[in-house]
Amino acid sequence: MTGKRFIMNAGRTTKQGQQINISKDSPEYLALVTTLIMHADDMKEAGIESGGTVRVRSDTGEGLFQCKEGKVPSGMIFVPYGPPTCRLMGQNTDGTGMPTSKGWEVEIEPVPQDSGPQTGEGAS
Repeated sequence: MTGKRFIMNAGRTTKQGQQINISKDSPEYLALVTTLIMHADDMKEAGIESGGTVRVRSDTGEGLFQCKEGKVPSGMIFVPYGPPTCRLMGQNTDGTGMPTSKGWEVEIEPVPQDSGPQTGEGAS
């Protein structure tokens, strides 16, 4: 891994609750779950523009996300639950039935503009 390291927290958003009747294959849902929220100072330090694409890597996988500035502490990122975050969290559930989704150490790096978040089946 060569990017800057952050603590990733994933969770459900109120927008996901509002869109409960929209298909998980819809463009709206896919845009929601491929958006990452980061502190403005962290974005500046990492050379990431708001709306830019970033690659997020964990020990178990990676995914592409659109990065937006938001109200999260410096050094932390937030991503909504969805297929891209599942690839980052791995399979260990510690007996709970759901992988640990808080406090993952991940690496983030900006990617060229032509490599935007991939949506749909087989997206990484």
